[in-house]
Amino acid sequence: MDLNAIYTELIMEHSTSRHNRRKLDNPDLSEKGHNPSCGDEITLELKMNKDIIEDLAFTGQGCAISQASTSMMIDLIKGKNKEEALKLVETFIGMIKREISDEEELEALEDAIVLKNISNMPARVKCAVLAWHTLKEAIGEEK
Repeated sequence: MDLNAIYTELIMEHSTSRHNRRKLDNPDLSEKGHNPSCGDEITLELKMNKDIIEDLAFTGQGCAISQASTSMMIDLIKGKNKEEALKLVETFIGMIKREISDEEELEALEDAIVLKNISNMPARVKCAVLAWHTLKEAIGEEK
């Protein structure tokens, strides 16, 4: 199996997976994200324990890229503190904008690194970054 097939399979697996798609009981934070160009809509819900993102889930609908990216982000971010989470958000957005290409730095993104080539598809960039921008809004220092 070639690398592109593996990446496609991973994206499809995350886009259809239900393990992160749920509502949390009494979330501490909730943030809506919308991509008008594709119609993607998500709501992120977070349970915090001081500065640690103890649990994170989403509801909503959208294209395979937005749903996969959201699921990958949740798998990556859960259990991290705000500072670590925001650093990963910046790394992901930097990867998509082609501002970060250092493989060692990108390895921190785990499965989400498979979305790297989305930068070659401008119409899909907003789909890929929707959840990451929404998380940044939810836990950003202005909150």
